[in-house]
Amino acid sequence: MDSAQLQRDFFRRLAPSDQIVRLFDLLPEVSFFIKDYEGRFMALSLNKFEHCGVVQEQDAVGKTDHDFFSAQRADAYRADDLEVMETGKPIVNRMEAAPETLGSPRLVVTSKVPLRDAKGEVIGIAGFSRPIERLGGDPELSDGMSRVIEHVHREYGDALTSAQLAKMAGLSVSQFERRFRQAFGTSPRQYLLRIRVEAAARRLAETEQTVSEIALDCGFADHAHFSRRFRKIMQVTPTAYRATHRMRA
Repeated sequence: MDSAQLQRDFFRRLAPSDQIVRLFDLLPEVSFFIKDYEGRFMALSLNKFEHCGVVQEQDAVGKTDHDFFSAQRADAYRADDLEVMETGKPIVNRMEAAPETLGSPRLVVTSKVPLRDAKGEVIGIAGFSRPIERLGGDPELSDGMSRVIEHVHREYGDALTSAQLAKMAGLSVSQFERRFRQAFGTSPRQYLLRIRVEAAARRLAETEQTVSEIALDCGFADHAHFSRRFRKIMQVTPTAYRATHRMRA
């Protein structure tokens, strides 16, 4: 019996239960989920919605992202899901804001793959996400990158350059940019941009600062530059974002 047949026979014998999914509960830094074609959750690790008050899997099964997140965020998740299911191509290491973004500066890396039935038809997706700060590599690289990440989250409003961050990590600029992308799946510039946009979103929702004041405080050159970047990432203008979250509050 060849290895492929051996593998097929084993999984054919495996009881149709959530016993494999429950393994992800032992990895608290990883959030795992399975959705059907309509976007309804079919299985998930128990930490997937811990910030939403979900205490058992059945509280989320049958619900969609729109039951837990803002319309803009849920729409973005759904668009990614449809892209994966319609093209059959996975999304690998997509950087995005953590689900509890308005209360945290964290970013996560998410991957999604299509799920097929016995006939080869796509019937849903499976995916997982994990905090980007925990994606270091060897200890030396991890320590250097941790210093960079902490500094970027704390001083995102400053005029930070790759040269400054590379020195902090103890690397040349070319080494730093290459290893940063390998570790985090994005460039230092794009990572910083996401941090700034997420910080600006929190200020729009929680403060009375003007859009121009927020733009400058968060490291953008001016109002126009900020508005362009914010809309590209958040799919809505800063003013509309503020109005939506003020109305919800």
